[in-house]
Amino acid sequence: MTQISLVLPFALPPPELAPDLIRALQAPALAALISRTTSRQQLPVDEDLRALPHEAWLARALAASGGGKPAFASAVMQGYGLAPVEGTWFIVHPAHTQIARSHLLIADMRRLQLSEAHGRVLFDIAKPYFDESGKALLYGDAGTWFMRADDWADLDTSTPDSAVGLNLTDWMPKGPPARAFRKLQNEVQMLWFEHAVNTEREARGLAAINSFWPWGASPAGASVDASALATSAAPPWMTALTGHPQAAAITSIDAMAGKSILVCDALSEAAMATDWAGWLQHMHRLEQSTFAPALAALKDGRVKQLQLVLNHRTSQIAFTTTRFSQRAFWRRPTLDRLLP
Repeated sequence: MTQISLVLPFALPPPELAPDLIRALQAPALAALISRTTSRQQLPVDEDLRALPHEAWLARALAASGGGKPAFASAVMQGYGLAPVEGTWFIVHPAHTQIARSHLLIADMRRLQLSEAHGRVLFDIAKPYFDESGKALLYGDAGTWFMRADDWADLDTSTPDSAVGLNLTDWMPKGPPARAFRKLQNEVQMLWFEHAVNTEREARGLAAINSFWPWGASPAGASVDASALATSAAPPWMTALTGHPQAAAITSIDAMAGKSILVCDALSEAAMATDWAGWLQHMHRLEQSTFAPALAALKDGRVKQLQLVLNHRTSQIAFTTTRFSQRAFWRRPTLDRLLP
């Protein structure tokens, strides 16, 4: 009995643009999936978590949350073959911050194009300073490192995607350890400032790596049961939850069995960049690669139930459909169900 939760970050268009985007979207299979349903449920969104709705949903689904916040560090480390037995660990991403008029912004990590060679150089430069601060640092890949910070266990962090495009002042780590974090951050920023790696990147038109972003704290050894999880077009940290951080192939609906979760992150980059033409292109690709096959699998009985979990920054909706509900021919398929 196959039951699939298909999680699509940023598949809900923002309310102010939704009517125009939905008029331009050609997705009859998606329309059928969200119109002929057994339920349409508005899911609660807790903005105090400092995480995007799908990140909080996934943390709950995998029982990987600390106080409701995503606590993925230990499970992601295990995906990279790292298994510390003690301490509190954070995921750390090398990052780019920039001044926009009167405030700071952080760039989408997907757009940094940080090579393994450059990532390793920056890691090796920074590691002694982390060590001197009593913060062990481990390397996962160019953009995914791990920091042990037992005395920072109550550092209140934001997921990087939740901060993209917003005033960074509101999203920086908070709490009693924040001052110590800022001190270490400043030391690393000075180390990397005008380093040859950044000089080369800027000469190639790439953003300088001038900061780092910690989040996802969890105790060592905290594992999650991600056997039902698959990802598509997802960042390496998320794919690492499945045990394969470098996996890039799109997972086919047909390849899934039992009670499964498929997180497809193909829309996030365009949406966070407010590239709505690109968002439409990706939605049209998903219509062919994912929505149409899912609809076919429902109709011929290969999938018994499909739940689509769609969100934007402040809202999340779950549509549940079955083979039986797809027989409701009198319900006209419409994308208007994506409207707020």
